[in-house]
Amino acid sequence: MWWRKRFRDLLVALRRGLRVLAAPVKGDSGRGGLFIQPYLGYGSRGRVFLMGRVFHQPGFGSSLNERRLKRDLIDLLRRLLRKPIVGARVRVKYKDTATVVETDRHGFFRVDMKLGAMPSDVTWHSVGLSLDEPVDERATTTGQFFTPTHTATYGVISDIDDTVVYTGVANTAKMMWRLFAMDSDSRVIFPGVPELYQGFYGGRSGEDGNPLVYVSRAPWSIYQVLATMFQMHQIPNGPILILREWGMKRGSLLPRRARDHKLAAIRHVLDLYDTMPFVLVGDSGQHDPETYTRIVKEHPGRILAIYIRDVSLDPARSEAILNLAQEAGIECEVISTTDSAEMAEHAAGQGLILKQALEAVQRV
Repeated sequence: MWWRKRFRDLLVALRRGLRVLAAPVKGDSGRGGLFIQPYLGYGSRGRVFLMGRVFHQPGFGSSLNERRLKRDLIDLLRRLLRKPIVGARVRVKYKDTATVVETDRHGFFRVDMKLGAMPSDVTWHSVGLSLDEPVDERATTTGQFFTPTHTATYGVISDIDDTVVYTGVANTAKMMWRLFAMDSDSRVIFPGVPELYQGFYGGRSGEDGNPLVYVSRAPWSIYQVLATMFQMHQIPNGPILILREWGMKRGSLLPRRARDHKLAAIRHVLDLYDTMPFVLVGDSGQHDPETYTRIVKEHPGRILAIYIRDVSLDPARSEAILNLAQEAGIECEVISTTDSAEMAEHAAGQGLILKQALEAVQRV
């Protein structure tokens, strides 16, 4: 009967979701102890930025088969029980360059390191991470960071919430349900986004390899879910900057407002790639248009276009966004629309993506 098939499909989906939620602790093979969890970073020919976190994880369940449901449940429990390590000293090494950074009161560390030896002309690079204090050689691991190759012609900074995915990205349970338990055509990703972003990545030649940096208001706990979602929907891989912790400093009780986080994150990316022009993509809520036009005024000639996904359903807000560029006196266009195809049409008209990329978006 149909309900039996639906029930089986639901169980399979829930199992997949469980493995994603348990994934962050699986790197220690159940041994427990200290654990470094790096997030994808980004860099240039002379500098690298990367974030991560240091935990103490309980060690049990290592004798169980990795593929069994019971092991996934135990690993999820271990994730819930792990504790961040405050004041840990993390050694970061890339080729002949090394530095030591310290974790904050939430266990996070930030690496912003000048490089002695320039990265080779490939997009992804490995960086060594180990603990100086407390000492635990078993915590030694490898992080990754992205650098554009010589073929890249521009970069893209994109919001995720209400821009790539529908409302609810900050709600882990809702996102997991949409991602794994609903039908394949359920509303997780806005139509045409994978094709449009693949077009951005390919750029003017189709093989530019342009960098894409994503920003999100979601908690770090959903980082693995977002990374899995991008892979499932073939959205180009790139660093995801979580704004809730961006800019937090030791001694501060609360993080700054999300729009201040976004402003700081975008400024940092533009500073790192100081000669590269950028495209900005956001939504009509959460002050994206105002933040982006401020960035344009601060960095004249650097922003090629601003694309705003209109999710406000408020005609007054939509009109205000369209008038924003003129009021701010900036030179680049602000395209506000509900449709990915309209963004792609403008991008193709500006020579940012190929005609084939536009056609791929239009076919969705």
